[in-house]
Amino acid sequence: MDLKALIRDIPDFPKPGILFRDITTLLRDPQGLQYTIDSMAEKCQDLAPDYVIGMESRGFIFGVPVACKLGKGFIPIRKPNKLPAPAYTVEYALEYGTDRLQMHQDAFAAGSRILIIDDLIATGGTADAAAQLVQEAQGELVGFGFIIELAALEGRKSLPDVPIVTLLQY
Repeated sequence: MDLKALIRDIPDFPKPGILFRDITTLLRDPQGLQYTIDSMAEKCQDLAPDYVIGMESRGFIFGVPVACKLGKGFIPIRKPNKLPAPAYTVEYALEYGTDRLQMHQDAFAAGSRILIIDDLIATGGTADAAAQLVQEAQGELVGFGFIIELAALEGRKSLPDVPIVTLLQY
């Protein structure tokens, strides 16, 4: 299936000079969405995770069905003050400023095998922050899965040395 044909390019969003890869057109296509979930689960199956993690919010869209397809639990990583129980927090750099992510401290037992799923890797900052939370909770990061990789931004270079699965590269 040609997934690139299902992804809309929007020039100058969110600011001039940026070409935004809009996945909402992929999400509305039932066959494309199913193919995306099935392909990601198939490519990540050999990583043998105990849990799948997804970052708010688009990581939830793909992380939950991939976890279900693999027969594993899903763990959400959220923006600050969205989780009710004690949480680990990591601060990470953005293009202008910083942001924070949180994960429940009891999300998984130490030594659990963790797969991180998100829609896109650009500079790798958000994915690296999620990896830091996994490390803080004493999990074993077994890999990353991304639907889209913006290869020119070299986000892979900022991530830990584990397998990285991508379905599309731009």
